[in-house]
Amino acid sequence: MPMHSKGAHALKGSEQRLRPIDRARRRRAAGLLAGSALLAATTWTHNCIAQEYPARPIRVITNVGSGGTADIFIRALGEELHRRWGEPLIVDPRPGGNFIIAGRACAESPPDGYTVCLLSGETLSYNQFLYKRLPYDPQKDFAPITNLFFNTQALVVNAVLNVKSLDGLAALARERPKTLAYVAPSLPHALFFEHFNRERGTDLVRVPFRGGGEAVTGILSGSTPVAFFGLANFLSYLREATMIGLATDGVARFPVFPGIPTLAELGYHGNLTRVYFGLVAPAGTPQPIIERLRGEIARIMNEPDFRAKQLIERALEPIADTPGEFARFLNEDRLISERVVKEAGMTPQ
Repeated sequence: MPMHSKGAHALKGSEQRLRPIDRARRRRAAGLLAGSALLAATTWTHNCIAQEYPARPIRVITNVGSGGTADIFIRALGEELHRRWGEPLIVDPRPGGNFIIAGRACAESPPDGYTVCLLSGETLSYNQFLYKRLPYDPQKDFAPITNLFFNTQALVVNAVLNVKSLDGLAALARERPKTLAYVAPSLPHALFFEHFNRERGTDLVRVPFRGGGEAVTGILSGSTPVAFFGLANFLSYLREATMIGLATDGVARFPVFPGIPTLAELGYHGNLTRVYFGLVAPAGTPQPIIERLRGEIARIMNEPDFRAKQLIERALEPIADTPGEFARFLNEDRLISERVVKEAGMTPQ
């Protein structure tokens, strides 16, 4: 028998004589080597994806029209990303349809990282409890990137009312039954007034909300002298003292107007979901791209100049959390949203 055959036979015999524990150790070692090779290959692939991205313009689907607070913010953010990455963000507004149109467009877009979506709580949370059927699944069709900001909401009154607090508003409403009208665009903020009426024995009357500009006109004219919506709409009027701020919905007082208390300070602890805008991608978008987007956005939002001009001065509370944190927030927000809809006595249409 040739020497190499004898050697092979001897090696085989030696392998057969290994104790079971030695054979198990050898198999585990081989498995670890294979796993390490796979991990290295995967890491290399992910790093390549992240380094090469973006290689062309990125489309941003939004569920709001042009000119609003969220639209202005995403365009400012896009300018910064363009400066850093050399590729523009192309804003694609899809307003209307009770915020459903944008959700569907986002869910049906290719998950390649070149479509991301700026969506609010109506699309991501509320609609699933208001409609029996949606053309998208808010829990399965989107990959969270980051919650960008909370849009601080404020309860304000026309200064002519000479009301300085919620107690003062309640007293005036009782003096003038069924004559004080208010506007509140969102369901949770309208429910706040229902709660207010029950608790304070008042009958403030809700008027349909037809947009921020018209609502501001209504406050100033006195036709709807009470309102609860975005603080950014009232900044100049609060400074001029033509309007008076009674409360905000923030966790803490907003730094631009530290004299306005929060509803929590004033004892209100109802199901008041906050207005937020988050960035998501179609489900299946590579995680390295999601992480790269979130990382660069967080760096931009933490720059003092950008943070002050594009967020704080516009009454936006910066968040820029991680994808995992945003996913957990969405789970909690959906639970609260469901309670709000039930409290309102609404059934899915």
